[in-house]
Amino acid sequence: MFDEYWEAVGEQWDNILMIYKRFEDKKPVMLLDIQEQKIYVYPYNDFKSDLSKRSQIQLEEQYEKAILNNKMVVFVRDNEKRKLVSYSVEY
Repeated sequence: MFDEYWEAVGEQWDNILMIYKRFEDKKPVMLLDIQEQKIYVYPYNDFKSDLSKRSQIQLEEQYEKAILNNKMVVFVRDNEKRKLVSYSVEY
């Protein structure tokens, strides 16, 4: 499952993990913005509400499975290519 976005997650992993650990009890959704090179932390429901209905359903399934398996959901946003991809990652 190696791609350019997974590589970006790897490059920022220490920062993503450090930020996630601060809010771990809230089980947030993480977002890495490629162009801004910033990491954002969102409450699950807030992030979900900004998605299309189809994407909400996909996130709901992914998030529930991730939480059950002690994983976090990390999104990578690439505004130039108009892509939003997600990963379930062990922490």
